[in-house]
Amino acid sequence: MLEERKFSTIEEFSYEPGRYKNGGVYKMKRSIFILLMACMLLASGCSYGNRADNKQKNSTDTKTSDNNSSIDSSKLFSSRDFEAGYDESTSTIIQLNSDTATSTSSAVKISGSTVTITDEGTYILAGTLNDGIIIVDSEKTDKVQLVLNNVSINSETSAPIYIRQSDKVFITLAQDSVNTLTNGGTFTAIDENNIDAAIFSKEDLTLNGSGILTITSPAGHGIVSKDELTLTGGTYYIISASHGLEGKDNICIANAEINITSGKDGIHAENAEDTSLGFIYIQSGTFNIFSDGDGIAASDRMQIDDGTFYIISGSGSWNPEKKGSDFRGSFLEDGGRQGKGFKGGNTANSTKSTDTKDNSTSCKGIRATGNLIINGGSFTVDTADDAVHSNASITISGGTFQIAANDDGFHADETLAISSGTINIAECYEGLEGFHVKISGGDITIYASDDGINAAGGTDQSGIGGIRGKDKFGGRRGGGSSSNGSIAISGGKLYINAGGDGIDANGTLMISGGYAVVCSPTDGDTATLDYDVSGTITGGTFIGTGASSMAKSFSDSEQGVIAVRVGKQPAGTAITLTDSDGNTVISSYAPELDFAVVILSSPDIVKGKTYTLTVGSYSEEFTAS
Repeated sequence: MLEERKFSTIEEFSYEPGRYKNGGVYKMKRSIFILLMACMLLASGCSYGNRADNKQKNSTDTKTSDNNSSIDSSKLFSSRDFEAGYDESTSTIIQLNSDTATSTSSAVKISGSTVTITDEGTYILAGTLNDGIIIVDSEKTDKVQLVLNNVSINSETSAPIYIRQSDKVFITLAQDSVNTLTNGGTFTAIDENNIDAAIFSKEDLTLNGSGILTITSPAGHGIVSKDELTLTGGTYYIISASHGLEGKDNICIANAEINITSGKDGIHAENAEDTSLGFIYIQSGTFNIFSDGDGIAASDRMQIDDGTFYIISGSGSWNPEKKGSDFRGSFLEDGGRQGKGFKGGNTANSTKSTDTKDNSTSCKGIRATGNLIINGGSFTVDTADDAVHSNASITISGGTFQIAANDDGFHADETLAISSGTINIAECYEGLEGFHVKISGGDITIYASDDGINAAGGTDQSGIGGIRGKDKFGGRRGGGSSSNGSIAISGGKLYINAGGDGIDANGTLMISGGYAVVCSPTDGDTATLDYDVSGTITGGTFIGTGASSMAKSFSDSEQGVIAVRVGKQPAGTAITLTDSDGNTVISSYAPELDFAVVILSSPDIVKGKTYTLTVGSYSEEFTAS
């Protein structure tokens, strides 16, 4: 017989090891991704907005502590950023000839294999430089367009393309063109600037067009702009020992296809002097990123409106430990086939990297120091750390997510708000974590080795450096929790399969709508629901199962609640609730885990009314509280 007992708060203590581990999680293998990149590189080798162009440096109107604020993209792209056309009859032709070049323009200075462009205009480059460099060094007011039309440039000791001075430079990939830029493994200073990328720009830089560009940078970054970096078209294959793309003020992307294998972050924006800059905006595009560091990282805020993203960071969720800096560039020199990995950084006679990161490497999928907004897109993310992370707040209002993470699926130091989208977290330590977690919509599935949802009451210890350590009892080191956090569920569909607490609010829990199913284990000191201050349900449907020793029900409710200890039941045992007229209220739910507690609440369960609870072959009547 089932035993009716109203649950009471029971003092919790450290959770013992032996958490439930989902056996059916998906894994994205590093070798598969590297092979994919190698194949794409081989294929590329045999195949072929609304503002003026003045800089928009002062963009503090888009920076605010309100996590619902969005970036105004109309201030980020110019009409010329999207203009990939050019008039060949009025353009300057630069023909590259192995060890030198030719041009009839007085604005093109040629010294051996060094080509320097000194005036604004459009320059069409074709041919090969075995060991040379293209330098743009024009007036500060000049706009220069470089058209790459089947170009192959190698620079043994510097950047194949170096933009020393201009107002803005546009690099256009000519239609059907296949272009290659390669650094030989060393960056040696040629002036006061720290050149450390295959394309290195001191000025605003836009890349557009419809051709292909392959970049190999075994001692540094792929593409760097020390101002604004914009990509509005083209297909890119980048292998770099450091960041794939790096922009100081911002990185803005639309329409491009970007494939990156990097020893640090795949896409990295950082401005150490101005905290309103260093942001990332992605309007659309296709992104395949394998990074030893973060997949996409911004030192300020980030907004993604659409796009298709496939990201593996830190070798993926199978990696039990975060990689340190000595593992940077562990992908292979020859594009993933065989040989030694890049060592990262520059060689002994090169200038040092200017990265402000410490020696530990963050291995998150998508990371912003400021607010992170995702309005849409398709995301497949496999990470050795958090999959989606913000040191401020996260807003998810659309998109589809397939996630495997060695730490949190989604983590926000402040507020994590989800109003729409489809989220499938196949593997993680904790599924959703934030000081305040707000779910008002969406279809969310979580398989977690610890808590499904956690109102952390403190910052993530992996916020800068990587995965949190755990003490000998399996608990987290440092940070601690407070009773000021909150979890609010007002809509959406939610399924949680947790190895720890199903829902853990270090503060208050409020359910006012939606459909939530929580499945937690019977082993260890876990609870289906856990909260420090109060747990209230005023609407929506809640179905929960789990352990009995630490069990809590809701502390207050406006609708009926059935909370019963049922003895240990095996996984797959069906649970059904019917009213006094025989109508089904909860139909044949079969938990994936063993359970000893059943907690049910819905608008169809009325306080004081009698209901029949059936668990497997046993049935008994209970009065809803």
